[in-house]
Amino acid sequence: MKTLTLILLLPLLILGTIVSAQDSHSIENYGNTLNLGLGIGYYGYLGHSLPVIHGDFEFDVAKSFTLAPFVSFYSYRNDYYYGNPHDNNRYYYHETVILLGLKGTYYFDDLLNANPKWDFYLAGSLGFAISNSRWDDGYPGDKDYYNSASPLFLNLHIGSEYHFNNKLGAFLDLSTGVSTIGLAIHLSK
Repeated sequence: MKTLTLILLLPLLILGTIVSAQDSHSIENYGNTLNLGLGIGYYGYLGHSLPVIHGDFEFDVAKSFTLAPFVSFYSYRNDYYYGNPHDNNRYYYHETVILLGLKGTYYFDDLLNANPKWDFYLAGSLGFAISNSRWDDGYPGDKDYYNSASPLFLNLHIGSEYHFNNKLGAFLDLSTGVSTIGLAIHLSK
């Protein structure tokens, strides 16, 4: 598992190293930023998307490249009838998932000659899901029905941020896993 993690993160680290070696007249720091968002996520456990709470903290690794440890959370509850719904065979399914990982982000502001109020990026995230799913006591059906998704995931992101001022911005992050909209709090700009 450690080897797989290194193989998947290696291209992002190489990109960050190459970019840091390039000469540039202006250097914008993207790190030291707390991103808090709400969104929709899908990791294959239920077969549909759910509301997600997300947070990450970016730190600069190289010019235009950041890494951000993150945590996301969602919880789901639904009722099901086993057999005939008129026989009062109603059971609840509960699931809570915590996603932990690392997101590598490359900012294209210099390449796009972007207005200082805007940031544009591509990113990749790698992590694992801690899932707790359970049925009510007495449920006679297949209790492993929703446990088919792998706990490891790799997502791709595209996004942008609009800066209200040098301390606060709003972002939109579209992803193959969890897409979010939220606030970016810049702690040292």
